[in-house]
Amino acid sequence: MTSETKEASEVLKQRAYYAATAERYDQMHGEEREDSLSFPFFFAAVDHLEIKSILDVGSGTGVAVRKIKMRQAGIMAVGVEPSAELRKIGQARGLSESELVDGDATSLQFEDRSFDLVCEFAVLHHIPEPSRAIAEMLRVARKAVFISDCNSFGQGSGLSRFLKQSIRALGLWPMANYIKTKGKGYTISEGDGLAYSYSVFDDYKQISRACKSVHLVNTGGAGPNFYRSASHVTLLGIKK
Repeated sequence: MTSETKEASEVLKQRAYYAATAERYDQMHGEEREDSLSFPFFFAAVDHLEIKSILDVGSGTGVAVRKIKMRQAGIMAVGVEPSAELRKIGQARGLSESELVDGDATSLQFEDRSFDLVCEFAVLHHIPEPSRAIAEMLRVARKAVFISDCNSFGQGSGLSRFLKQSIRALGLWPMANYIKTKGKGYTISEGDGLAYSYSVFDDYKQISRACKSVHLVNTGGAGPNFYRSASHVTLLGIKK
C-alpha cells in the first residue's frame, strides 16, 4: 500500500466515524472537553487584536462559529468542514451554507491573508501531516493563528510522560509510535474516532518562524513546563 493509498483509507475511516456519530457529535464533544477552556482566551485574543474575520478549520457542526456569532455578531466567521453529515447538522442549527463550507485543512480554498485570524479546536490530531494544515492556516491568516489541541507528551502518568519525552528526545518516537499502534500509526476510539499522536509543540518552531510572538496557555492541568505536564495546550501566534 502506497502512502497516498494509506492516507486515503484513513480519511475514509474518519469520515465514516463522523457520518455515524453526526447526530451525537455536539453531545460527544461538549463543554466538558478540555478545548472548551480555551474559548475565554480565544475571545480575549479576538478583542485584543481587533479581529474582524475568522476562519475555523475543521469546524465540525460549527460550534465555534456559532459561539462567535452569538458573542460578536459583527465578525465575519466561516467554518471549513469536510464531513457533509456534520455540515448538515450545523446548517440545520442556524448556519448558512456560506458560513459552514466544505474544504480540506491541508489545502484551504482561500487567498493569502484572507482572514484576520485562523483557528482550530482539537482538529490537528486527526490529520496525518498536521504541519501541512499549519502552513495553510499561517498562509490564510492576516493577523494571527489560534490552536487548541492535545500534547501527547504531556498525557498519562508521570512515568508514561517521562518515557515518551525521553524516547522523543532520542529521535525514536516515530518508531515507538509505530510499534505502539501495531504499524497503523493511529488509534481509533469511540469518543474521538481516528486520531494520531500529536503535540502542539511538534509545530511550535514552524509557527514561531512565521509569527512575531507566540503565547501558550495550559488548558489541561500542568506544572510550569507545559510540554512535560499539560495534556492540552492552547497557542496564539501573532503574525504582526
